[in-house]
Amino acid sequence: MGRVASSSGRPPGSARSVRVFAPASVSNLGPGFDIFGLALERPGDEVVVRAAPGSGIVSLTVTGDGGRVPTDPLRNAAALAVQGVLDRLGAGAGVAIEVHKGIPLASGLGGSAASAVAGAVAADALLDGALDRTALLECALIGESKGSGADHADNAAPSLAGGFVLVLQGRPPRMVQLPTPEEMVVAVAHPALEVETLGARTILGDTIPLGAGILQWGNAAGLVAAFFRKDWDLIARCVRDAVAEPARAGLVPGFHRVKAAALEAGAVAAGLSGSGPSVFALCRGQLAAEAAAAAMAEAFMLEAGVESDIVISGTNAAGARILEME
Repeated sequence: MGRVASSSGRPPGSARSVRVFAPASVSNLGPGFDIFGLALERPGDEVVVRAAPGSGIVSLTVTGDGGRVPTDPLRNAAALAVQGVLDRLGAGAGVAIEVHKGIPLASGLGGSAASAVAGAVAADALLDGALDRTALLECALIGESKGSGADHADNAAPSLAGGFVLVLQGRPPRMVQLPTPEEMVVAVAHPALEVETLGARTILGDTIPLGAGILQWGNAAGLVAAFFRKDWDLIARCVRDAVAEPARAGLVPGFHRVKAAALEAGAVAAGLSGSGPSVFALCRGQLAAEAAAAAMAEAFMLEAGVESDIVISGTNAAGARILEME
């Protein structure tokens, strides 16, 4: 995979400042625990990396987080990814970092991954490092592992590359982009709840029953075939999670009713986005997505007494992109 596209109209390496947008993502998509992810058009995080006197990361600021994201470079996902790029390039340059959070914290929409991806892409463009997407993903995962507590790329890969991505485990990780039906629109209900990714992973344990594994493997393989064939009936059949969602459902009050409401309103499939609490619905067209979103928000209010922020988005085919170079 090649370099990240720029919409700035200016060639990489000629700037003193680079601003990058990286989109939110829905991960797992039912059976694809840690291996499937889908990039959304919005929301997203932006990271600015500027040249600064000194060496390494000389300053770090964060906005849009209510003061909750660490500003210690050793604990911040974007900063750790930037440092990963500096180390990979052997660069002694000084940089200042600004992180602008657009993705809600602990929402299950890949916020730490998006910050890490944006940081890595911005640092590489500033230094004209010409890292390919595999190298950028590895740098982003340095930050993602700190932000989410696990070294997995199911959010970072689609945020970087765009579209529906299958991540093959190993080093280096491999991203396989799969075709997405043109009519697909994603509805997401993000309730006023938080689920910390590390805690949600801990409850899963390290083993699964053989029967659950067989169901999961079949659904994962079927979903890949469904996307290639643009087979909506098969998508509906295969967006089912026999492993993580049953264990995590109790972390999201009202989840089962919210999921059912989306399907009753016309969604093709629905489930937890990552570890939650956001619930996604895959829909065939804008009107179906709007109906599913409204139904999910109503169900969260009735079942859990919480309001929800709604996202209705097409799939983001571009992934991370350079917005501005100065």
